[in-house]
Amino acid sequence: MAYEPLMLKALALAKKGVGKTSPNPAVGSVVVKGGQVIAKGWHHKAGLPHAEIEALNSAGKNAKGSTLFVTLEPCCHFGKTPPCTDAIIASGIKKVIVGASDPNPIVAGKGVAALRAAGIEVVEGVLSNECSALNESYNKYITKGLPFVTLKLAASLDGRIAAAGGESKWITGIESRKLVHRMRAAADGVMVGSETALKDDPELTVRLASGRNPARVVLDSTLRLPVTSKVFNGVKEGRARLIIFTSKDAPEQRIKRACEAGAEVVKLAPAVGGLPLKRVLKALAERGMTSVLVEGGGKLAASLLKEKLFDALVVFYGPMIIGGDGLSMVAGLGLKGLKSAPRFKYLRVKKAGDDIIIECRP
Repeated sequence: MAYEPLMLKALALAKKGVGKTSPNPAVGSVVVKGGQVIAKGWHHKAGLPHAEIEALNSAGKNAKGSTLFVTLEPCCHFGKTPPCTDAIIASGIKKVIVGASDPNPIVAGKGVAALRAAGIEVVEGVLSNECSALNESYNKYITKGLPFVTLKLAASLDGRIAAAGGESKWITGIESRKLVHRMRAAADGVMVGSETALKDDPELTVRLASGRNPARVVLDSTLRLPVTSKVFNGVKEGRARLIIFTSKDAPEQRIKRACEAGAEVVKLAPAVGGLPLKRVLKALAERGMTSVLVEGGGKLAASLLKEKLFDALVVFYGPMIIGGDGLSMVAGLGLKGLKSAPRFKYLRVKKAGDDIIIECRP
């Protein structure tokens, strides 16, 4: 039996859960008998059955003597659901093919060990890189206690995000904007700074793609954001989540007004140049967020670059030149030479409509 094609089927199922399962990982599974897939499963949402359980339930009695493919090591502990290893053992599965190991110390290696102790043959590491990459947000959340941060920028060919008068809609085309909305749907939170929130009044919702809306996160050290801003839409009614990070010195009346409008206001001790970004990200992780898409302006982008607090950079370039009096996509970094300039590895370059998209990693 060729393992890779069947693991690819499980991986395709796992991708359905991206952006829906946090703080759990996205996992897919298939049950194979006689070389044929007889059951499938994927993890839909935290608290619901894991991928292996959904696949085993679908297989029923036919699971006995079959082979189970799963993109991530089965759990072996009681959480919101019982251990998957117990169900696999009870089903009569004879062999388990695992994609990636679970970095969670509660599971790491223990799930596989439990299956082997029960006499089940286990094969590990099939398409491990692909399976692990699918859950890079979960992996960082578990190992670092921080969310995976994607910094998204949209600029003209000369790196400007707005004209001198402030106009920025639209530098990139509709195909790029659709892709950004898909990125939002895959993230637990979408973050902007106060300047972007005040100037652009963004909704930060998913409208040009299918999927759920992420939590809205605004960094506003003095809480200037009026409650009439679009980010407050649906918050008081419980249809949306808004988290505002502000300074502990922000006016109490503004904090009270935001809270009454349904926002969660988190007060932090200010840092040099603004709010302490690492503490902001830690607070988001403490709220179960494994991934954050940053759509802020040049100042927030510069802060993340200087503090090395991002994991991926995605730049959308529209086919226009704005000129030197336009607003730069990254504020000043205070570099004295090229040796200290942030450098990146290209992950991929692609086209969306008339735009060019460059995805990089530090």
